[in-house]
Amino acid sequence: MGGSEPGRPNDVEFRDDISQVIVSASADGIVAVDKEGIIRLCNPAAAELFARSAEELIGTPFGFPIAAGAATEIDLMLPAGGRRVVEMRVTATTLEGEPLYVAALRDVTRSRHVEQELEAALERQNVAVAVAAHELHNPLATISVLVDVLRDRLIALAEERRTEIIERIADRTARLQTLVRKLLTASTIEAKGASARVERVPVLEVLLERLGELDARSQQVHVSCSPHLEALVDRREFSAMVDNYLENAFAYGRPPVEVSATGQPEWILLRVCDRGPGVPEAFVPRLFERFSRAREVDRETEGTGLGLWIVRSFARSNGGDAWYEPREGEGACFCLRLRRPPSPGAPDRTEE
Repeated sequence: MGGSEPGRPNDVEFRDDISQVIVSASADGIVAVDKEGIIRLCNPAAAELFARSAEELIGTPFGFPIAAGAATEIDLMLPAGGRRVVEMRVTATTLEGEPLYVAALRDVTRSRHVEQELEAALERQNVAVAVAAHELHNPLATISVLVDVLRDRLIALAEERRTEIIERIADRTARLQTLVRKLLTASTIEAKGASARVERVPVLEVLLERLGELDARSQQVHVSCSPHLEALVDRREFSAMVDNYLENAFAYGRPPVEVSATGQPEWILLRVCDRGPGVPEAFVPRLFERFSRAREVDRETEGTGLGLWIVRSFARSNGGDAWYEPREGEGACFCLRLRRPPSPGAPDRTEE
């Protein structure tokens, strides 16, 4: 090629000759490679893709198989670590009687990442639909049977039996409402993320509100919390966190359920503890994952595997966290840490 060695000063004429090929290309990056696989010229976009200067690249091996007409994807390993996924299209020409390959490079890292995220989202959506169908089937079937019994004029029902059936329908309806609420909450978090609007929230006030929704089960809950303790949190999301922890305790644990909230200098710590069998050690790392349920309870207890995931999602969006601790003796403790609003002029208190 003009009798000059790649990368030497007298190679300038060669570069000028093929610069028109580079400029006329429409891809993000262009690399010209000779028949020996040596880079003879690259444009600034290609240098940026490789995260190396043109001076460093010219005269070095291209490092990828190159054939005219080929279109493929290559992984560029960057000098500082990391990688880029690059789509490469190769054309061939001749310059001064010598073959020259021109590789047009386009960074598709982001689009591939988006594709992977979309595939994962579709997979999660499929799981959500499957879970919803499975969890909706049993209560809907039960309600349908019970309604048919009430409608059947040929079946004589005592008032006590009729009241029992109505209560069962109400219980199943409440379960369906809980399921739908969790699925809608999970869908919102998945689509938009948790959107905390923090404010000073009296912790005991929220706890008592949530206990009021438990009806008779509230008698099995023991609460320990100072009336002066406040959390810096989105009130609606805090209520959802408490609801899901209480539902989890009654679904998988055994009463009495102990709810305690204590104050630390910058945090409040909420613990919901039960007297159940606890969580199998092997399952603990997956406890707060979406749609995650232990095999030991999957067939015995109704549930979506969403409650704890919702708690942690909301906790972290509010600047806190959620985790599990085994309880001494027997049982499980689910913990929630939330920010505590500053108290101007007041000394730090480690307990309230």
